[in-house]
Amino acid sequence: MIAETEAVPRRSRDPEQTRRDILDAATIEFAENGLSGARVDAIAARTRTTVRMIYYYFGSKDGLYLAVLEESYGDMRREEQRLGVERMPPIEAIRRMVEFVFDYQEAHPEFTRLVSIENIHRAAHIKQSATIQALNATVIETLKAILQRGQREGVFRKDVTAVGLHMLMTAFPFFRISNRHTLATIFEQDPLSPDLRDEHREMVVAAVLGYLRSDRTARRNRARLAARGGDTA
Repeated sequence: MIAETEAVPRRSRDPEQTRRDILDAATIEFAENGLSGARVDAIAARTRTTVRMIYYYFGSKDGLYLAVLEESYGDMRREEQRLGVERMPPIEAIRRMVEFVFDYQEAHPEFTRLVSIENIHRAAHIKQSATIQALNATVIETLKAILQRGQREGVFRKDVTAVGLHMLMTAFPFFRISNRHTLATIFEQDPLSPDLRDEHREMVVAAVLGYLRSDRTARRNRARLAARGGDTA
């Protein structure tokens, strides 16, 4: 989403591009400094616009912050919809969605910071946004459809909700970004170390799929292990 923090070069003003530049700069400013600490004049300097122009496009600092939240959620959901999970078998679809969440949050730490900031404000701005509500309804509907397919096929347990599944699959990818510095300080191990990446990615996939698998699937897996002489304890 954001490639750099330097000011955008002067150009003949294209309204849509100007709005895009302001949103990109504001995303950086709000993610780094929070809603209270962010400065509109700093955003103007990054884009070589003016505070007056920013207010013309977004109305106020809070309006700009809400637009940043909407664009951040929108970017993630647009990428998510390109996965094509509706055409995949249920287990593969869930694996792909979990991997996507892990990869996206790692590539866009500003998203995690913005969500953390909005939680500090008790979702006051998200409550005002029908856009964000609609955007996030899509992922729940997608998960519901995958769960229903998996339940019909007998590979997923039947007592799982889409919202609960979403919380499970996003929690660890979010936590390793949001708590990176405290974890690295306390345990002397950076959770974003390249040496840990593959292990962490597979860990969350295994946790989600292990939770989802139906009793019948679990019994089949134990039977396969027993047939191979594996440990089924």
